[in-house]
Amino acid sequence: MKEINEFKGFHMETIKFYEELRENNDKHWFESHRQDYENHVLDPARAFVAAMGARLLELSPEINAFPKVDGSIFRIYRDVRFSADKSPFKTHLGIWFWEGPRKKMECTGYYFQIEPPMLWLGGGMYQIPDDMLGFYRENVVDPKFGKDLERAVREVTGKGYIIGGKHYKKVPRGYDSSHPNAELLLHKGLWAGVEVKIPDDLFSERLIEYCFARFRDTAPLNRWLADLLEREHQANG
Repeated sequence: MKEINEFKGFHMETIKFYEELRENNDKHWFESHRQDYENHVLDPARAFVAAMGARLLELSPEINAFPKVDGSIFRIYRDVRFSADKSPFKTHLGIWFWEGPRKKMECTGYYFQIEPPMLWLGGGMYQIPDDMLGFYRENVVDPKFGKDLERAVREVTGKGYIIGGKHYKKVPRGYDSSHPNAELLLHKGLWAGVEVKIPDDLFSERLIEYCFARFRDTAPLNRWLADLLEREHQANG
């Protein structure tokens, strides 16, 4: 693995790379700017993952943070097999820190995304696996765990974060549509996030504390989901 430097912030060239990629989303342009991608995107991203992962241990002692592509850093290549948009490259940098006994994308965690001119930060599960959806719903209406979830959602939204992941239009059959958590039964994912204009902190080591503060705000929801994953794992042996 390439040596990881101390995190000093992303670069203005990081933003420039993605702005130009948006206008030149083709393989020829990317290959001619591959070194820019390595130097101005991947190098600071690896350093960010290492530093942020260490900081997140305070919130989530079991957090996974791997400073490499296909680890915590998402690939830049798009999967265009089933998409009408055949643009080959993602115009954003996505980074994922996860926890739980399932596969990486079936776990809960914290997400970081740069897509100029915006920065997106959040926590939770983007998509609940099909084979776990029933267990999720049972816990949403459970007298104890349901109240814990209600409290977590209230705490997170009270700090100005949006709750996402709603997918279904009707409460699933067999569940009470008047239940206090009925709205959460419509979810296929459950996450909290915020999108902001790229702050000056992006370009310095202060970004770690900037992100940590926002990840900490979403931690109540993430903790509930981490507990859910652990209970589901234990139930299935």
